Amino acid sequence: MIHTISFDWLGVVEFFPILLVGLYYTLLVSVVGLLIGFVLGAIFGLGRISRNKIIYGASTVYVEVFRGVPILILAIWVFYALPLVLGFNIAPLVAGIISIGLNSGAYIAEVVRGAVQSVEKGQMEAGRSLGMSHHFTMQYVIWPQAFKRMIPPLGNQFIVSIKDTSVLSVILVPELVFQGRTIVASHFNALEIYTVVAVIYLVVTITLSKVLNITEKRLTYS
Repeated sequence: MIHTISFDWLGVVEFFPILLVGLYYTLLVSVVGLLIGFVLGAIFGLGRISRNKIIYGASTVYVEVFRGVPILILAIWVFYALPLVLGFNIAPLVAGIISIGLNSGAYIAEVVRGAVQSVEKGQMEAGRSLGMSHHFTMQYVIWPQAFKRMIPPLGNQFIVSIKDTSVLSVILVPELVFQGRTIVASHFNALEIYTVVAVIYLVVTITLSKVLNITEKRLTYS
């Protein structure tokens, strides 16, 4: 007996605006989370090349802990356990942003460490020989060169963060998968809805990849 599957794509059109709302929250959590992650990554990435053992140790613990804990577990911990410590509730959207920020910060810290260490040692020596302090040499000589090398991996991390937001539906963040699950729960058209959700993810990530490739080529020739 052959079973046939019928698709109701016209029904998807009705719910497409709801999915676009989910896409908005997916991008919002990804962008704000990545900005927080960049700040954390810059701090702990520089800490990872510090000669101060306490700063190096604290930075290493941060990187190892938040890189080793799955984003799903991290989100559950931030949403359910952190309020018990702080004494007040955290909104799902805020908990999602914190989770993405902490997770991406650990990966970006390693990107920052690698980029800074990839700049030739002679650049630091040249800056110091011109009378610049260590801080000024880092700010005006080392960091601009390192930042240019960070852009491709930062773009990749952005794409990873966008996909990681899909697990935040478990803490009720109204991102793309959460909106899709809500529609499926009331209309039972799972195949159509999740196919459209997958296509939206693909369009966003492929577009970002193209932009990254163009940016990388321009940086290569600049």
